[in-house]
Amino acid sequence: MHAVERRQVTRHNHRTPLRFRSTGVVADQSDHFTEALNISRGGFYFASSAPLQVGMPIEVTLQIPVEATGGQTEEMHCTARVVHVKNEAYADGRIGFGAEIVTFGSAPQRWSS
Repeated sequence: MHAVERRQVTRHNHRTPLRFRSTGVVADQSDHFTEALNISRGGFYFASSAPLQVGMPIEVTLQIPVEATGGQTEEMHCTARVVHVKNEAYADGRIGFGAEIVTFGSAPQRWSS
C-alpha cells in the first residue's frame, strides 16, 4: 500500500545551512548546526544528533533557496515544531527530523551577531 502525500506545498530537495535550538529541552540549550536536506514554505527536513521528539518546539535560522522563495535566497528566522522522526539512523548516527514552520519572525536576541 502506498503512503498518501499530505504536503500542500512543493518541497525542494536543496541542502541549505540550518541552525536551531530546542526550546522544549531544558537540559539542551545549545545551538545545533546542520543543514536542511529539503525545504518548502511550510517546513523542512534535517538530520541531527540532538535529542528531539515529535511535538518539540525549536527556534531556527536557515537560508531559504531561490527555488522556494521565487526570488532571491533569504535568511529566515522562525519557530518550528518537530512533526516527524525517522527511526533509522544515518551512517553517521544522526536521526532525520521533519519540522513544520509555526511562526516567522526576527532572530532571537541571544543569536544576534
